[in-house]
Amino acid sequence: MVFINLKKGKGRKVKLRKLFDLIVEKGIEQDPRGKAGVNRQLKKTKKQYDALLEKAKNNFDIESLKNPYGDTRILTGSGDEEIKNILVGIDIDVSEVLLADRLSQKGKKIDLILAHHPEGRALAALHQVMYMHADIANICGVPINVAEGIMQERINEVERRLLPVNHTKTVDAAKLLNIPLICVHTPADNHVTNFLQKLLNSKNPEYVGDIIEILNEIPEYKYSAKNNAGPKVVSGSNSSRSGKIFVDMTGGTEGAKEIFKKLAQAGVGTIIGMHLSEDHLKKAKEEHVNVVIAGHISSDSIGLNLLFDSIEKKQQFNIVECSGFTRIKRK
Repeated sequence: MVFINLKKGKGRKVKLRKLFDLIVEKGIEQDPRGKAGVNRQLKKTKKQYDALLEKAKNNFDIESLKNPYGDTRILTGSGDEEIKNILVGIDIDVSEVLLADRLSQKGKKIDLILAHHPEGRALAALHQVMYMHADIANICGVPINVAEGIMQERINEVERRLLPVNHTKTVDAAKLLNIPLICVHTPADNHVTNFLQKLLNSKNPEYVGDIIEILNEIPEYKYSAKNNAGPKVVSGSNSSRSGKIFVDMTGGTEGAKEIFKKLAQAGVGTIIGMHLSEDHLKKAKEEHVNVVIAGHISSDSIGLNLLFDSIEKKQQFNIVECSGFTRIKRK
């Protein structure tokens, strides 16, 4: 854990709501669907809200009318809190909430906890962002009607899997200790997806082994490799031709395993992901699609780092690293 002072102690405090809105704004800027695709979703959500009876509107998540990412929310706090020191981690549990309280007791006042992976109502709504997968597959050449049809059952599966989860456990701890808590998932994932896709498009690696070499030049992946968690080829080999490369790192979690056949038919030769289940990997191998697992926590760190770099242009704050996150600044 490292305490990083981004502006040598001169960073001004920023209101939580302003910081959060800026995070969402930056996430939209990097969304693979483009602003038109995001606006289409927001208009659809508004139409659904307007069609509800007044009683039903009481339980509607008003935030979704301007924030398209259900897995990114202010979980505790009014939004008026002044923020300067942020404890940032990939996974935040009760232990990290207690850590924030302990750090404050020891003189490193923590004004906000920022989790990457969703908690609370944002975790329960994770399936909502998965509709992005259909649009992203469509960009790769899969007909939208086919992509939507394939994705729907996978979205339903994830929603059912999250139903029994005790998703408020960490949020409850933060409330008891009166510590603001937010989770920032898809906005960060959009950043790493866009970054890697542009990088690989510009490098145009011929072989999968060339992709590994490119990834290993990225500081976060260098660091993970030293911890035995570096980029790895799990389908195909270093000598396999790359073909068309598709970076698949946003949209909540893994999409439908049936999509690999359609992606292969659309010309995708290699997929770069954070993680992949055995069932998904089996389908990829059946379609002779190369798969490179760049790394989960390291890829999440890249996304957060790029997001913070962008936000720093408008706001300054101090970061305390924890729970797998490593702060690396880019010029």
